[in-house]
Amino acid sequence: MGSLVDSVAVHNLTEKIVMGDDGYILEDVPHLSDYISSLHTYPNPLKKNPSYSVVNQYFVDEDDTVAQNIVVRKNSPRGIHFRRAGPSQNVYFKPDDVNACIVTCGGLCPGLNTVIREIVCALYSIYGVTRVMGIDGGYRGFYSKNTIPLTPKVVNDIHKRGGTILGSSRGGHVTKKIVDSIEDRGINQVYIIGGDGTQKGASVLFEEITRRGLNIAVVGIPKTIDNDIPVIDKSFGFDSAVEEAQRAISAAHVEAMSFENGIGVVKLMGRNSGFIAMYASLAGGDVDCCLIPESHYYLEGRGGVFEYIEQRLKENGHMVIVVAEGAGQDDEQVDVGLWISKKIKEHFSKEKKMMINLKYIDPTYMIRAIASNASDNVYCTLLAQSAVHGAMAGYTGFTVGPVNNTHAYIPFYRITEKQNRVDITDMMWAQLLSSTNQPSFLSTTRSADIIEANKDEEPPISLSDGETNQPSFLTTRVDIIEASKNEEPPTQLSDGETNPC
Repeated sequence: MGSLVDSVAVHNLTEKIVMGDDGYILEDVPHLSDYISSLHTYPNPLKKNPSYSVVNQYFVDEDDTVAQNIVVRKNSPRGIHFRRAGPSQNVYFKPDDVNACIVTCGGLCPGLNTVIREIVCALYSIYGVTRVMGIDGGYRGFYSKNTIPLTPKVVNDIHKRGGTILGSSRGGHVTKKIVDSIEDRGINQVYIIGGDGTQKGASVLFEEITRRGLNIAVVGIPKTIDNDIPVIDKSFGFDSAVEEAQRAISAAHVEAMSFENGIGVVKLMGRNSGFIAMYASLAGGDVDCCLIPESHYYLEGRGGVFEYIEQRLKENGHMVIVVAEGAGQDDEQVDVGLWISKKIKEHFSKEKKMMINLKYIDPTYMIRAIASNASDNVYCTLLAQSAVHGAMAGYTGFTVGPVNNTHAYIPFYRITEKQNRVDITDMMWAQLLSSTNQPSFLSTTRSADIIEANKDEEPPISLSDGETNQPSFLTTRVDIIEASKNEEPPTQLSDGETNPC
């Protein structure tokens, strides 16, 4: 491939596509100079920063890019790439002219305070920026609440706490009001921390800012505890969530082992994606059955969940079930953990006349409210610094994250185009099934047996889309609603939205 400057480029304000040799494609991010022609550049202050003086090469090259797919065949095209994140030789903002703001939106997630802290510290210590403010209470805070001055002293130890010192909320995105507030306050760098909905909002703000021709960089830092942001390797806070989920699974395992025919049911976060449930199940080694939104399941009949539970109880005397909140349900008002617990109790007590001891654990708010662990703190630090480097270099309308373990700048449209979901035809799901020893429907013989056993019965209604590698375990939506509507809801640890992320 030749220099990116020499390659063929096609772009508008939101999409910049650069084509190179051998099927090379760069999905570049917007730059302030794309729509403001009179911008000046300045030497990067890092050249005088003693912390970087020992580094051989600390500036990224203009042609450095990161491949989206790291596994390729010998003659396959080179494929899609993204611009590598990092400090540039020149910057488009004088440190004294920068007036930055940070906002957090959506549900809580471990690491929010760490990202806030590290953005502030990077602006101050790396670039010499001294004006940074926090927006109180999410998007609506731009026009309805006061700002919070942020300095290294203010954020010194906030990474040791859960939640966000800036407060958060859902909704409140009124584009004109927000951009008017940004313009009136003289803000020229906006750092937006939030999930896919928040990033869509950030993209809309970027489009309005470019339409007005404003010299303002808009940067997204993707956040979701469910790990359902596409393209990037993983979301910050995910490792912490998986680690904390282990405590709940361990407690369920102890309870199940301590009683005859003990069953521990743990509901974990994941309305649309089962990553936390899958990784937590793999990590602990105590889980016998993992149910996620991407994989169908049914309860009754040959090959169903009930049959598998009975088998495991006869073999081991106890079992642990992990269920993601969106596994087998579409109604946000239904608690699938309570529902499946009730159905298990009813089946074994009424139909099987078998005594079981079932304990149900829902650690949702405990998990999302914790401070981030060491792994996530390192990740959040690198994430924040990459975001600051990008904004100072004049890039805008992008989000930042690791792609194949290298931080990159990714256009908003790639982050918001779809949700990342567990691929149940992938090796990771096969490894989960091997770890739990739960059955799979991929076997032709097994499938034929199930079809034969159920051919005279009315087929169950599918509760989720997608193929499955484990028993399809499907049941009807009506059964879930009917079984749950008279249930006593568990005591919530905090008020607010149903979806925890």
